[in-house]
Amino acid sequence: MTSLIRLFFDLSDDVFSIMRNKKMKTMSTSTSPSGIPLPIVKFNRWLLLGSISTAIVIQQPIITSILFVLLFPAVVFGRKASPIFIVGSKLFAEKNRTATTEDAGLMRFNNSIALILLGAAQIAFIAGASIAGWIFSGIVAVAAAVALSGFCFGCFLYYQFNLQRYKLFGQAGKKCDLADAGGNELPSQSRPG
Repeated sequence: MTSLIRLFFDLSDDVFSIMRNKKMKTMSTSTSPSGIPLPIVKFNRWLLLGSISTAIVIQQPIITSILFVLLFPAVVFGRKASPIFIVGSKLFAEKNRTATTEDAGLMRFNNSIALILLGAAQIAFIAGASIAGWIFSGIVAVAAAVALSGFCFGCFLYYQFNLQRYKLFGQAGKKCDLADAGGNELPSQSRPG
């Protein structure tokens, strides 16, 4: 138990020291044409927040089912099959040309988390455990709201996942693929010795 607590604090120190130094405002933004433009990312977050909030207020789980169906092709097949990406590309065509982008892998990771939670909500609703369904759905809404306010919890998890994968498996002979928003490699103490 003590080692788990120590690991948590070590990981938190790595992330928060980077954030305190203002090296990383968002986890992975650039102007890369292969990324997802930020207007579409925000559209995705607003859609999740607005739809789930509406579903909770009017007590209609079918809305969360629709969100599940919308996210499924995005997670399984990528942005080319994503209805949210397709609509966002048309709605924000002008803004998308000059917008900074978020890494497509990061967006897919975040949508995967939302899909898993919404899937758990669907199972709970079918099983008659509507409170559990609303809790799972609410977690997605809260994460979207927090991301819209400036802290992307899914990005934090993505960073932790990659950091732990690197610490466990390393990449012999390669540079660390964990970098801040400016493209700078993270400090050497975050890599295995």
